[in-house]
Amino acid sequence: MSRIERLAEGVTLYLGDCREILPTLGKVDAVVTDPPYGLGKRMSGGTWAVKASHYSDMHQWDLEAKQEWIDDILALACPSIIWGGNYFSVPASRCWLSWCKPDFPTMADMELAWTNLDKPAKRWLSSRTPDGEKLHPTQKPEALMRWCINHLPSGCETILDPFMGSGTTGVAAVQMGRKFIGIEREPSYFDIACRRIQAALDAPDMFVEPPKPAKQEAML
Repeated sequence: MSRIERLAEGVTLYLGDCREILPTLGKVDAVVTDPPYGLGKRMSGGTWAVKASHYSDMHQWDLEAKQEWIDDILALACPSIIWGGNYFSVPASRCWLSWCKPDFPTMADMELAWTNLDKPAKRWLSSRTPDGEKLHPTQKPEALMRWCINHLPSGCETILDPFMGSGTTGVAAVQMGRKFIGIEREPSYFDIACRRIQAALDAPDMFVEPPKPAKQEAML
């Protein structure tokens, strides 16, 4: 672990490897995440070639889908939503979430998220265009992540994203008045996530119940 940013009370971001950081965390209420699943190997031709030209670093960090990442999340034994769960070995689920993208004819017509929620499968129908500038190759729309959080059981106040990327899950969480813990190992995306989540914190009119500012420690 090389850096910790406490942006507000209950909003903490870690720069480092999630497998090292997860055992140090206290209890979390839920996981909402979008881990790498080996798409960097397929970045050639068509839309992939365009994406590769903008995000060359994806060849380094999205080369494989590691089952141990998912095993670590499942070991937390809390409500979980994992985008790309179809790329991993996961338990049978009653509730898969589907993001349908009818207006984007290239690549997949939909993306799937595995959950351990006890409810019927759900579908979100929308453009795949993210909010504002796209800052990460697999960036999800903020509205999609708010939709995910809304599907969590009541009482899930602290949301964990161990593959934070550019911070969209964190933005959605603080917009909804939830606490958030994010982990990201790529410094450039960590910095982007810090800026985006701080901007969401600075827009209190969007909150259901704004998180309190982080406590300042006196320097001795």
